Amino acid sequence: MIEVEHLTRTYGGYTAVDDVTFTAHSGRVTGFLGPNGAGKSTTMRVLVGLTPPTSGTALVDGRRFVDLPNPGREVGVLLDASAQHAGRTGREILTLAQRTLGLPRGSVEEMLDRVSLTEDEAGRRVRNYSLGMRQRLGIAVALIGEPRVLVLDEPANGLDPAGIRWMRDLLRGYADQGGTVLLSSHLLHEIEVVADDLVVIGQGRIVVSGTKEELLAGAGTLVRARDVAALAAALTAAGIGTTPTDGGVLADAEAGRVGETCLAAGVPLTELRAADGAGLEEMFLALTADTQREGAAA
Repeated sequence: MIEVEHLTRTYGGYTAVDDVTFTAHSGRVTGFLGPNGAGKSTTMRVLVGLTPPTSGTALVDGRRFVDLPNPGREVGVLLDASAQHAGRTGREILTLAQRTLGLPRGSVEEMLDRVSLTEDEAGRRVRNYSLGMRQRLGIAVALIGEPRVLVLDEPANGLDPAGIRWMRDLLRGYADQGGTVLLSSHLLHEIEVVADDLVVIGQGRIVVSGTKEELLAGAGTLVRARDVAALAAALTAAGIGTTPTDGGVLADAEAGRVGETCLAAGVPLTELRAADGAGLEEMFLALTADTQREGAAA
């Protein structure tokens, strides 16, 4: 289990992570979502001991990462697949991990097979790897110690559709066997498919967290119109809260009330549906509208 409590990290006058609190439970995949620069990577770096917190705590099974006697046997980490030594072969990198962690020699070949790196690929220098191959090698390094916890930042980056499906099945199986997975990704559909719980961060603070079912079910009503300004004004005048989204708004009311309000105000609609049907992408864009770089620029 991962427990982050009142975590803050500042750099001079800039606060990258601001009083962040959430829990990633055992036996579950927790999706960690947010726009670029929201604080996801900083939070993960603090969790795995690469960056010290300014205040607060980030614990794995009740202990700080730096206090774990053999961290690689307890926490598998993949934050940057391109950080591997470019002059070594894939097999050499895994062998170093195997020796460092005190694992049997056979674990290297087992892991190469598990992440589907062929004999030829394992013998290549990492500088000659594609991004997808580097991702598979990074996952192999994270998994080789058979840890109870996985912390992965964009693990599907560079994978082809078959590789993404493989990644999804691997993480689902890992959690189903009791492991804890904290997963950050910009591939929202993949998060929606595999995650049990969601934590959304924006501008260094938690925007919302909970189970996937709770958050998507409580997302309100997605409504679109050609005149978005008139739509938003009509809903606001009726006391219905709104959040801008792509081509419309996310309304804090059930679909029937939203439709009746727009009819009475004479605002023709092009779309009206419960937002849980819109899925994670709509909810994410609505919740992070004020912190999106593209939205801010617009």
